[in-house]
Amino acid sequence: MDHTKHNPLRAEELNASNLEGANVYDPEDNDIGNVSHFHGSGQYAQVVVDVGGFLGLGAKPVALDVSSLNFMRDESGNVHATTAMTKEQLKELPEHTH
Repeated sequence: MDHTKHNPLRAEELNASNLEGANVYDPEDNDIGNVSHFHGSGQYAQVVVDVGGFLGLGAKPVALDVSSLNFMRDESGNVHATTAMTKEQLKELPEHTH
């Protein structure tokens, strides 16, 4: 997927209704998880990404600063994100507990 053609989300679009469910891709464009929760607001917000698993089973939830992900919309208007971290690096982060 060529993310350079996708439109970055504006700061005011970084909210739960836009981000929850968004797929997250690693630097090699592998789908490594999806956003399950959104906490806070603005530049200090956090997203919880369920990493790995299959159909939501066995996934590990990790919390990331919203600024560590690049959220964008594709040509169809679907929101997704890219991260510089690999799936293995994300899995090494502490598990997020509610």
